[in-house]
Amino acid sequence: MRLVRQRLGEVLVEANLITREQLRAALDLQKNSGLRLGEILASMGVVTETDIACTLARQLGMEFVNPPDLKVHPAVARVISEQAAKRYRAIPIEKREGTITLAVADPLNVFALDDIAFMTGCEIKPVVTTERGILRAIEQAYRIDVAVEDKPSPEEDMETARLRQLVEDAPIVRLVNNIIDQALEERASDIHIEILEDRMLIRFRVDGLLREALAPPRGLHGGVVSRIKIMAAMDIAERRVPQDGRIQIRDKTRDVDIRVSTLPTIFGEKVVMRVLDKSTAMTGLEELGFLTDTLNQFRLAISRPYGIILVCGPTGSGKTTTLMAALRELHSPTQNIITIEDPVEYQISGVNQIQVNDKVGLTFAEGLRAILRQDPNIVMVGEVRDSETAEIAIRAALTGHLVLTTIHTNQAAGAIPRLIDMGVEPFLVASSLTAVLAQRLARTICRGCKEAYELARDAPERMAVGLPGDRALTLYRGKGCAYCGNTGYSGRTAIHEFLPMTPAVRSAVSGQSSSAAIHELALKAGMRPLLQDGVAKAIKGRTTLDEVQRVAWTEDS
Repeated sequence: MRLVRQRLGEVLVEANLITREQLRAALDLQKNSGLRLGEILASMGVVTETDIACTLARQLGMEFVNPPDLKVHPAVARVISEQAAKRYRAIPIEKREGTITLAVADPLNVFALDDIAFMTGCEIKPVVTTERGILRAIEQAYRIDVAVEDKPSPEEDMETARLRQLVEDAPIVRLVNNIIDQALEERASDIHIEILEDRMLIRFRVDGLLREALAPPRGLHGGVVSRIKIMAAMDIAERRVPQDGRIQIRDKTRDVDIRVSTLPTIFGEKVVMRVLDKSTAMTGLEELGFLTDTLNQFRLAISRPYGIILVCGPTGSGKTTTLMAALRELHSPTQNIITIEDPVEYQISGVNQIQVNDKVGLTFAEGLRAILRQDPNIVMVGEVRDSETAEIAIRAALTGHLVLTTIHTNQAAGAIPRLIDMGVEPFLVASSLTAVLAQRLARTICRGCKEAYELARDAPERMAVGLPGDRALTLYRGKGCAYCGNTGYSGRTAIHEFLPMTPAVRSAVSGQSSSAAIHELALKAGMRPLLQDGVAKAIKGRTTLDEVQRVAWTEDS
């Protein structure tokens, strides 16, 4: 296959992925950096590596292979040397009847294709993927078998000294680095490393759902876990009790914090790594998926000088991200903002942040007491977990402080009885609470394969989400493509339920009404419930009805 040599910048401009001004700026930076143009554009935040690869494939009429789907057999890869694969950023993934399917990061490099054709004596069929995907495939194809050699069986009880020697082996180091790199590339929020009876399994949580990523040889499990423990400053000799640790890394242009948790199971230790991208702390309220009227209501609530605002939802529903965005908006030189969190996930410049430390007695309640002696204007409490913290937070709101916190309830109305159940007097809740925001995270439709369709008038979704059957309705869905891993989704957005404390709601709270009664009063006052907020976003084309039903439907919907 012969290609006309084109410049990457021109291809990206023609595809409207970058502007000529952005290209000129990148070329100016490239002159003194020695980096490739794609690396410069990615570091500028203009495009991602995957954007570039997808665009090149589309413009050149080639197949794009999503990095997680890049499967390479070592025997096939080794029709060229490891040195050649690294030099050309290319790796063979299939050989059939004199033709090699070659995954390449730069399909415009016709010289590389010619050289590999000459070396192998085969015709070359190029497919496009990312450079990071190529490099990871090279490490796995040329090194993974070396890592298996001379490793102890999984049944052996390895001594600490042997473990320390094992985790310094280059193959184990590279494998762990590959796992983390791939997780970052796929935007994973969590990495699960599991040991089962017959295999080792690595899964990533992407957009809220777990999916299998890698299955290294089972014998590598001890070395991988021990390497991660050393990186996280944990005790590699202790494998009988759970442990927690932390890894901080720099990934190109961003800082990433990884919280590590180990858990002993009958077959060995399970590791979960929570990936905290510090750039998420830079997210503004406008980027969180609020509908305009809900955003205006929430902004009005947080602009009050005192009162307590609750953000509720299950674990992983984005509560902390919402509070961080609110604090960024409230931050000013005239405000003293102090937080107490467990743990401090995202750091905000200009905000005093405290981390809970139960070992020395620094609990939420004790920390909150100390904060109130520091002349704060705004206080953020990571979570109301007990009656003591709830009581102090409520009284802080009553004495002239704005308090932002989270609580675990499914609906906004349910947060109010939860506070009362913790022992807070109903009249204190009624007089101090400003508003409750409930939220969930729904996957957004992939922009690369988004398509419109007409919802059938007899579709069961209409009844499930309360859409009238006599109205034509255009909705959207993702067909599935290489960019989104054939899921039809890429990224997430929040759906919300905002309950302001109207006079009627305050009266109901003082009278200890049920959460159902409070919910009905809020609906009469104009509250949009979670399900309907999600439906509105499905109609706007942000997500799908299936996704809204998955995350927001309840028996009370």
